Amino acid sequence: MPTTRTISVLALMLLLAAGPACTTHRPAAPWLATGVPSSARLPTGARTPVALRAGDWPTYQRDAARSGVAPEAAALGQPVHAWTAALDGAVYGQPLVVGGRVLAATEHNTVYALDAATGAVLWSRNVGTPAQGSELPCGNIAPLGITGTPVYDPVTGLVFAVAELSGGRHQLVGLDAATGAPLVSREVEPPRGQRIAHQQRGALALWQGRVLIAYGGLYGDCSDYVGTVLSVPATGDGPTLAYTVPTSRGGGIWSPGGAVIGGDRAFVAVGNGAATEGASGGYDGSDSVLALTADLRRADFFAPADWAQDNAQDLDLGSLAPALVGRHVFIAGKSGIAYTLVADRLGGVGGQVAQAQACRGFGAAAVDGDTVYLPCADALARFSVAADGSIKAGWRVPLHGAGSPVVGGGAVWAVDHGHGLLNALDPASGQVRRQLTVGSVPDFAAPTLSGPRILLGTLNGVTAFVES
Repeated sequence: MPTTRTISVLALMLLLAAGPACTTHRPAAPWLATGVPSSARLPTGARTPVALRAGDWPTYQRDAARSGVAPEAAALGQPVHAWTAALDGAVYGQPLVVGGRVLAATEHNTVYALDAATGAVLWSRNVGTPAQGSELPCGNIAPLGITGTPVYDPVTGLVFAVAELSGGRHQLVGLDAATGAPLVSREVEPPRGQRIAHQQRGALALWQGRVLIAYGGLYGDCSDYVGTVLSVPATGDGPTLAYTVPTSRGGGIWSPGGAVIGGDRAFVAVGNGAATEGASGGYDGSDSVLALTADLRRADFFAPADWAQDNAQDLDLGSLAPALVGRHVFIAGKSGIAYTLVADRLGGVGGQVAQAQACRGFGAAAVDGDTVYLPCADALARFSVAADGSIKAGWRVPLHGAGSPVVGGGAVWAVDHGHGLLNALDPASGQVRRQLTVGSVPDFAAPTLSGPRILLGTLNGVTAFVES
């Protein structure tokens, strides 16, 4: 389990004195260069964090429950292109909005703050050399830097991100959202498996003053990795807690939604593990929805009755983040079957409340009241969950790889990955009301709604539209 090594006062003062690296391109001098201490904690003293405003988007899908609903979004009008910020790499994470700044992180390990109105770079900070494709045992992202969506902490004023560095190292960094100054840094390695085989793709979560970090494997499911959740104090000081899926290999927690917070539990979806049909040893904690406590103990779990067969055929639940719908959890992974669970009693193996044929779900659903908008491999689909947990199918709109949807301004917004389009759909009928050309976007791309603006990470940076 990683431990914290506190940076010397003198070295920390030198880091802070260097200030943010303001540039419209890749900064020349990365912070975590060879010889720079890799562990630091938030200094004591008076600081004024950037205050959140109405309409801000400080975490993936806007809130800790990952609802994807933006009640302050402007009503759907005739959105037009506002600006495009060409950054130093692909933006796989969902852009955040904090106090008039758009925060985005790239696969070149650079975190940017952009002016929300113009896209101008306010500051940028490179945090180290990313892992190159030649270093990785498999995968489909190269270079591999910051993939999981960062999270903003309004208490410390820091935006947190996990950078994958050359050699497969993983580093949590906390940057001052106002200036880009690096104030927290610590290694965050999974306790089992090969570090270079782990990918940090799930969005970071903030929970009870700690940052939750989920790990899965690389695309191709190669080498020795084990699904893991780490919990690190947002101050940078204190022990790292860890939960590791009790399988011998696999069980990745890789969905872009990361950990979903509901009351006193964090819910995660787990991918296929080592145990398969006919294997001895029984249930191995994979192909599941897990409920974790704040100290990362497994409080509860659900797995389909045919979990071992799912593992053998790569039809696990781990491709979609759990969706919280009232007192229920909705999940639909690669098998195409949707399940509802009671949130405070997940039910164990075969313990679902209801199930229904749905679609192969990927990314994170949006939840508006009792309605779930489910991103599928080939469509966006609407479902409703009744008070008794029963599932009712609604409309289905064909898309060539639906990104994670969001809801706001009287529309459901979802990316059509294959066609490079962002669609605004009628929530009741699924009718396409607007289409915006966005070009090449990452897998599972999720738009951000903030006031009159619609933001999207692309393979080249961030694109913004504004309602007119």
